[in-house]
Parts: sequence; C-alpha cells; structure tokens
Amino acid sequence: MIPAVLLKFVMALTGAVLVLYLVVHMIGNLQIFWGPTALNGYAEWLRTLLEPVLGWEGFVWVVRVALTVSVVGHIWAATLLALRAKRARPVKYAAGNKVKGSYTARTMRWGGVIVLLFIIWHILDLTAGVVNPNGEHLKPYENITADFTPDRWYITLWYVLALVAIWFHLRHGLWSAIQTLGRSSNRREKTLKAGATVFTTVLIVGFLIVPISATFGWI
Repeated sequence: MIPAVLLKFVMALTGAVLVLYLVVHMIGNLQIFWGPTALNGYAEWLRTLLEPVLGWEGFVWVVRVALTVSVVGHIWAATLLALRAKRARPVKYAAGNKVKGSYTARTMRWGGVIVLLFIIWHILDLTAGVVNPNGEHLKPYENITADFTPDRWYITLWYVLALVAIWFHLRHGLWSAIQTLGRSSNRREKTLKAGATVFTTVLIVGFLIVPISATFGWI
C-alpha cells in the first residue's frame, strides 16, 4: 500500500506545478489589455520557445504533457486519500467536528469536480476552439472577445462560477500543501492562512477580469 505521506506529497507537488502554471497563464492573459498584437504575438512566441531543439510548438506540448501528468496525479492521489479516509472512519463525526469535516470534504470534492469540468470546457473553448464562436488558431484575442460577448452572458457566468470554485479549492489546497510540507505552526497559522487567501484572491481576480472586461466592452 502506498503510504499516505507519499500521496499527500504527490498532491502537494502536482498542485505546485498547477499553481505555477496558473500564475504564468494569468500573467499571459493580461496582455489582452495591450491589444490583439500583444496577446496574439505572445501566443505565437510560446510556440517558438526552444524551437531549434523542440521544434514548432514543442515547448507548448512539453507543458501540456506536464500539466496532464500533474492533473492525473493530483486526482489519483486525492481519490486514494479520500477513499482511505472514508474507510478509516467507521464512526461518524462527533457533532462539533461533523460540520467542519463535512464542509471541507464537500468543498474540495465538488470543487475538484467543477474544476475538472471547467478544464475540459476551457480546452474545448479557447485551446481547441471547438465550442468557440471564432475558434481561429493563434488568434486568442479574437477568440476571447468573440466568446464573452454580452449576448453570451451565460458563458461569462459559467467562467465566473468556475473560477469562484477554483478559489475555494486552491485556497484550501495551498493551506493543506503548506501543512504537508511542514511549514505550518500554531504561531504562524493565521499568517499563512491569510497569505494563502490573498494569493488565491489576486490570482483569481487576474483571471476574472478578462472575461468580465470582454463582456462589458472594456477591451
């Protein structure tokens, strides 16, 4: 049987990879405020990185493989830990712990499901362009502005709700990772929790501002 400590470490490590990607992705997205030349040029630049070695789009595919492995590893470790926790709890929570334990479990479980569904939709929408009204390769500016028009408010709403779910999932995940890596203590607990909240909020606001701005015609 795989030790729980190792599974938690896998969750923390894969989570760190995904968070790093989210930070870079958010910063890249914000180039939309500099116009189509900046954002479309950024999309093309990513595909030329390490081109002599990896070829056209080679770097992008390395990132995609790393993200896929991280997502699969994260879900695998989380599922095993959840199943073990359920089997190890033959007696229900006491009244005081039931609310806290159930809330945390539901938040992470359903938040994870929403995040996974959002990732699938996001790939189909703004990566593959299958469900995007424009869907032109290497034209992210045009794809985004076509996606989040006022008459497609429901798409904007879906993105907002999904990003809120990511906020809850990521905030708790960061705190759990800090505990797993042994960086937490009773004295620093409030500071670390506040730091996780601020970081997550800034990151999610950075993502939210793009679809909202496109919907209201600010870009």
